[in-house]
Amino acid sequence: MTETKNLLEIRGLYKSFGSTKANINVDFTLRPGEIKGLIGENGSGKSTLLSQIAGIYGHDAGEMFVKGEPYDPASPLDANRAGIAMVMQELGVIEKLPIAINMYLGRLDRFTTAGVIDRKLLRKEANAVLEKWDLPLFGKNAMPSGAIEHNKIIELARALSVEPDILLLDEITQSLSHNNRDKLYNIMNKFKALGKSVIVITHDIDEMIAIADSITVLRDGEVVGDVVTAETTAEKIRYMMVGREISGDYYRADTAPDFRDEVVLKAEGMTLPGEIEDLSFELHKGEILGFCGLSDSGIHSVGKAIYGLSKLKAGTVHLAADGTRIRNGATALKRKMAYVPKDRDNEALMLHARIVDNATLPSLSIVKSFLDFLSPRKLKKLSNEMIDKLTVKTTGYAQNIDALSGGNKQKVNLGRWLAKDLDVLILDCPTRGVDVGVKAYIYQLMKDAKAQGIAMVLISDELTEVIGMADRLIVMKDGRPVRNIERGDSFTEHSVIEVMI
Repeated sequence: MTETKNLLEIRGLYKSFGSTKANINVDFTLRPGEIKGLIGENGSGKSTLLSQIAGIYGHDAGEMFVKGEPYDPASPLDANRAGIAMVMQELGVIEKLPIAINMYLGRLDRFTTAGVIDRKLLRKEANAVLEKWDLPLFGKNAMPSGAIEHNKIIELARALSVEPDILLLDEITQSLSHNNRDKLYNIMNKFKALGKSVIVITHDIDEMIAIADSITVLRDGEVVGDVVTAETTAEKIRYMMVGREISGDYYRADTAPDFRDEVVLKAEGMTLPGEIEDLSFELHKGEILGFCGLSDSGIHSVGKAIYGLSKLKAGTVHLAADGTRIRNGATALKRKMAYVPKDRDNEALMLHARIVDNATLPSLSIVKSFLDFLSPRKLKKLSNEMIDKLTVKTTGYAQNIDALSGGNKQKVNLGRWLAKDLDVLILDCPTRGVDVGVKAYIYQLMKDAKAQGIAMVLISDELTEVIGMADRLIVMKDGRPVRNIERGDSFTEHSVIEVMI
């Protein structure tokens, strides 16, 4: 037995995927009652490290110890038995199964007699977990909704049902709205008070400094520093992450609305039962129109409805120039509209297909040969240009999308649309799961698109994002628009939160 005061200790951990070295000689410690931040650029090895702790991956070399005992989990269930549970960055909910069953998948034996699940007892136990941690209670036989935030809360509840001593959180905060994010912070503080510990990954450096006791920084798979939060700054963390200075001024410098008079798109009385009620707006050329709200405010349904992916019960979405109704995605695509959804894995990308297939899908008309066949040369050229422009970390255009980190997936998700000639771009949480450098680059792409006259709808759970980038902001509550705020003196987090709540 190794003598240690640490709840978790890692020594010299290595992990490779083929020629890619994900973790290199990683040393890491976690003390009881500690909230430990883990940060680095996309592809720096953060998620890989947590996945080894959680028993999802094995390691090539090195040692792990939990409470001083050797620890080498063969599966997530092994990790659960050792008091470790993880909420992954990508979704892990089975939407055809009830919520209570999702929470206890792999651990249903205690609710089963002669092969029959006691669903009443199962729901009772599930709701007890939800009530204990102040998470939303779900009704009898409730199913996952498909909404990324709703499903992420189910995953969190599943992890908490293990009653872990160590909770691993991989980019969960950016999937949550303001009120549910506060609930997560409360859960983390309860863990701390109970002498339990949390390892949290987030690309929001200010958030990490606010919630973590200490921060470990990874770069290219190696630990480059471990700092006490109270003794560091956001600028120092950024420098450690990338090895160079990065300006903190990502957002627009102007303080007033700035767009053209020409209206590009109109929405009138948009109604989607239970999600959107009587939403109307005009979107101008070169405008960034923001949407924000708490959970269940309906903001994430807005993008789908504008693009014609949800059938409205009432109201219309149409182009101002000729009155064309946007009733489906095919019409939207033909009329130079693009939609980047929040849930990139389930609603945007083909995970088991190559980068080239994903990158060129919206632009097939421009990669055809003169015989109307797809041109391998043009496909390769277009995808390589996107990889180079957005610095996607990959072995090449033929690599599968599911082999990329979350941030690099998002680069492909956004970059493939920017290769097209667009009039309208709908962005739902475009910087979810991307690092500080990529975030700055995405904001610059938005500024460039705005200057070109592209009209944008920006939907985000990040108030700083919509306030930093939008010309106008529509605040929604319970599916209804409650305030329209223009860029100016009233464009502050405090004023927006007052309206949201």
